[in-house]
Amino acid sequence: MTGRITGNFLPWKILGVILFVSPPAVPGAESPNAPAPIVAPSEDESDRSNSNGATASTPSSGNAAASDSPTPLLLPPAPSILDPAIRPIDLNTALQLAGVQNPNLLIARQRVVEAAALRQLAAVQFLPSINLGMNYDTHTGVVQQSNGNILSVNRSAVYVGAGANAVAAGTVNIPGVVLSGNVATVVYGYLASKQVVRQREFASLAVRNQAFLQTTLAYCALMRGEGTRAVAMQVRDDARRVAKLTAAYAAAGQGRRADADRAATELAKREADFLAAEGDVLIASARLCDVLNLDPSIRLHPTDAWVTPQPIIPDPIPVSELIALALLQRPELGERRAAIRETLLMLEGAKVLPFSPTVLVGFSAGGMGGGSNLVRPIFGGFGGRTDLDAYAFWTIQNLGVGNVALINLARSRVGITRYQEVAVLDRIRAEVAEAYARTHARYAQIGTTEQAVRSGTDGFRADLIRLEGTVGLPIELLDSMRLLARARYEYLAAIVDYNEAQFSLYVALGQPPANALARPVPTAGVVPAGDPIPTPANPEGSPQPEKLPNRAASPVPLATTSVNIRPPGPPLTQAGR
Repeated sequence: MTGRITGNFLPWKILGVILFVSPPAVPGAESPNAPAPIVAPSEDESDRSNSNGATASTPSSGNAAASDSPTPLLLPPAPSILDPAIRPIDLNTALQLAGVQNPNLLIARQRVVEAAALRQLAAVQFLPSINLGMNYDTHTGVVQQSNGNILSVNRSAVYVGAGANAVAAGTVNIPGVVLSGNVATVVYGYLASKQVVRQREFASLAVRNQAFLQTTLAYCALMRGEGTRAVAMQVRDDARRVAKLTAAYAAAGQGRRADADRAATELAKREADFLAAEGDVLIASARLCDVLNLDPSIRLHPTDAWVTPQPIIPDPIPVSELIALALLQRPELGERRAAIRETLLMLEGAKVLPFSPTVLVGFSAGGMGGGSNLVRPIFGGFGGRTDLDAYAFWTIQNLGVGNVALINLARSRVGITRYQEVAVLDRIRAEVAEAYARTHARYAQIGTTEQAVRSGTDGFRADLIRLEGTVGLPIELLDSMRLLARARYEYLAAIVDYNEAQFSLYVALGQPPANALARPVPTAGVVPAGDPIPTPANPEGSPQPEKLPNRAASPVPLATTSVNIRPPGPPLTQAGR
């Protein structure tokens, strides 16, 4: 028997054999039970294995029984491991949830609230504090007078009002209304606190951008998983069709048994790939739930029916202009600049600290009374009193060495923040350049993989027609199916990678507004080639741009049921968002 099919075998006989040897299963159907084995071991082989006391580690006894059969039994469709209860979600909803429930973003916002509270605390240092209280003092024994005389006296005093600790002839040591502090410390502390708030605000924006990027990438991963599952289902159906056809030829004696076994093996592999793709869907759904702070047991399902390229950044913008735009928009640079301003203020405050006085202004008012054994009554003479105290002093810390150390410390912090700004600057430029290169590379891959899908589809159809017409070899059809499957997976990966690169580039630019990305509308085809383009500002026309916008590739379908072989559709028109 040769591998080539002779022309005297009628196709309708092949169809009859297909119906006879194939199990009653519908492509894409899901059985609630576990998949049945390819073939069950015979009783003789079971007795033989029991008598030997061990089973072989290479093919089971069922394979030996299958070798006696004219055709291999095909593996039925495996049941789906996915929960039918789904929660539909789109990218806009995911981004809205990320802006409300993302823990990292909520932490960053609370840090802004904390910095604002510290700024308010620094600002109110210019306002006096109010102390209300009382004190009682009693003394028994000797005291020394200012002239050195030792006097034995028993006295007592009480004070009630604004302030406390009023004893004998001294002032109220704790004033009722008091304003104290170093002028430079208070002023520059408040100015620095304002820059800290700016830092926290920019940091919150940076965390928000990263949270949105993380959410978008997780959603793209879910789209990739669903698309891979749809492609795996389509490839599995193609493999089942090829396996049935080769099994029919082998059963009719018009094909080799090895070809049928090879096709059955390929079908089993595609079934395993389909189950692996479903596992990837569950993993991607759980990761998206983790990003959105949702229950990971919920199965999220994208509402998008197709995986399509989603261009955001217009193609005509050069990378140098994108880098310049990112340097203006990225909040990380704003955070570093605010940090530099904070350290500069602290440096200036350290320089003026020796010349800045520490002041205290206090005012007290209350009632006081008391007496002693030398002045009658012992406890009486109550009356009102007021005290106003004000003083200022200048401090040179540690003979001036401490002030020099504070200045050097502040100067070193200025240098640290400036170098940190340079590091962030280099990182932003690298991120933009990398995302820009990845975007263009992935877009080029879309075109090549799309052409591979088209040619692979044509080749598979041609080989299928040749085999059904009894003029082709099963190995040729199987090879065409493998090439087509690889092209489909690569086509899907190219589109998803392109979308991820576009989102990464948009975040690398700092999520600029739409007007920052606006460019003149291409007019290719509107006017004859070479003619000037009339505009309201230039009625005579301006030169026509040479560069044309890229065209978007055909979409990849997402499905939860069986998908037939479908070549890519006509190209779509790309439009920058």
